[in-house]
Amino acid sequence: AIGSSVAHDSHNLIVAGVDDESIALVINELIKSGGGIAAYDGENLDLLPLAVGGLMSNERGEYVAAKYQELNQLAKNMGSSLKAPFMTLSFLSLLVIPELKLSDKGLFDVNKFDFVPLFV
Repeated sequence: AIGSSVAHDSHNLIVAGVDDESIALVINELIKSGGGIAAYDGENLDLLPLAVGGLMSNERGEYVAAKYQELNQLAKNMGSSLKAPFMTLSFLSLLVIPELKLSDKGLFDVNKFDFVPLFV
């Protein structure tokens, strides 16, 4: 599972994964740390804490850049084919750019400007 407290524009937690246990572990770690970017591959948990509002780090830029690259690599090792898995995840919640987006109120179709029913 991968997750982040950087989730435009609301900056709620956004997490993606294949099993509830991994997703819950990442969510709990992000809450415990006060925000950040995290990845868990079933064995290893890695975290870049973002202590300033869950959006910025108070660490040196070199450390942040290196840790971010480690997290991206961990996400790719888990099977992500995205160039920037965490950047993609952070924009998945931005409800003003197409197509389907995730919000705290549900799945949103930007083109129809309406929520998508999850059950028929």
